Amino acid sequence: MSEVLETEVVLPPDTSQIITEDDTPVDNFASEKQQRLLARVVYSSWGGPGNSRPFLAAANVGIFSAVSQPPVVPDVFLSLDVRVAENWWEKKNRSYFIWEFGKPPEVVIEIVSNREGNELGSKYRAYERMRVSYYVVFDPLRQLGGPVLQIYQLQGTSYVPLTETWLEQVGLGLTLWRGVFEGKEDVWLRWCDRDGNRLPTGTERAERAESQLQETQALLERERRRAELLAEQLRALGVDPERLNG
Repeated sequence: MSEVLETEVVLPPDTSQIITEDDTPVDNFASEKQQRLLARVVYSSWGGPGNSRPFLAAANVGIFSAVSQPPVVPDVFLSLDVRVAENWWEKKNRSYFIWEFGKPPEVVIEIVSNREGNELGSKYRAYERMRVSYYVVFDPLRQLGGPVLQIYQLQGTSYVPLTETWLEQVGLGLTLWRGVFEGKEDVWLRWCDRDGNRLPTGTERAERAESQLQETQALLERERRRAELLAEQLRALGVDPERLNG
């Protein structure tokens, strides 16, 4: 009699009872603007990590490491080589379920506005367990008593502080910039390239293009006036500039 081998079927985790969003507004104006600045710029001004690799950036979306565990909701995260599912209203696609995406995000950013977030306590340990490559803590008011910007990189199973702001595994850096974003002047956390040049917002790109256009127009106007002056000088010498051009 031949032996029948049974194959174990592994079913995906049941997400039907998981609460993926509770619609509770918890952020302040400053944090909300900072989140949008970081999340939007990578889509408008970054080509991704290269070779047409996709990426996903989001703000205030829960990351679930297991069905039995509550989510951790970072202010901003960036994950490479993943994309949102086409049917994103389906329950299993509404949040960042690590078992669905197959990996944790590469970067998680927390913006500190008070001492209740436990950014260097429970959240630090949660992201470490998830094996998030880079954990960034932006503390503009120094609520935690440390520097304004702290970056940790996963080495082995533990985080170690970075002394530089370039995230090698991602191909992006971070920089502090004082300036105006959406009418509000402050110190903002910005993405940047290896040379420290910040990734521009859509408004900054438009302003830069307008400035370049004005410079070009001014240059053309100077050349036109110089040509007119030269033509006048030639006429004074009895030379017809039109005949010279012909």
